Amino acid sequence: MAESTGMEDQMTNLSDFMTKAASGGMMEVELGQLAQQKGQNQAVKDFGKMMVTDHTKANDQLKQLAQQNNITLPDSMGQEQMDHVKELRDKTGAEFDQAYMDLMVSDHEEDVSLFEDASNNLENPEVKNFAATTVTTLRQHLEHAREVNQTVNGGSANAGTPTEQ
Repeated sequence: MAESTGMEDQMTNLSDFMTKAASGGMMEVELGQLAQQKGQNQAVKDFGKMMVTDHTKANDQLKQLAQQNNITLPDSMGQEQMDHVKELRDKTGAEFDQAYMDLMVSDHEEDVSLFEDASNNLENPEVKNFAATTVTTLRQHLEHAREVNQTVNGGSANAGTPTEQ
C-alpha cells in the first residue's frame, strides 16, 4: 500500500535505523558482558557494566517502538558486529582492554552519527524522540570511552600495574 511513495521511503528509513540500532545495541551488551569478565583494567570492567545497563534499557525501548510500528527487529546482531565479538573473544588482558576500548570509541562515534541523523531526519515522532534522547547518552558513552581508551592505550602507561614507590 505504501509502495513507491514517500511513505515507503519513510518506513524504509525507519526500519533501517531501527535494525542498525538493534544490532549495535546487542553487540554493546554482549561486549559489555565480555569486558566485565575479561577486562584487566577496572575502568574497562566498569565501562562494560555501564554498556550492559544502558544498552539493555535502550534495546528494550527500541523493541517496544518496533512493535508499535510493526517493524520486525533482528533477533541476532549483524555480521559486522558478530565479527567484532569474535575478534574480542580471542583476546585477553591488556590486549583485550586496548582492543575493546578502541572499538568502543569508533563504534560510539558511528552511533552518535546514526542517532543524530535519525533525530534530525526521521518522520516518526516517537522514534525521532527516542533517537534524540538516546544520542545524549551515546555522547556521554563516547566521551567516557575516549577517557578510558586514553588510560589503557598509553595516556598513563602503567594504568593496569601498581606504581613503584
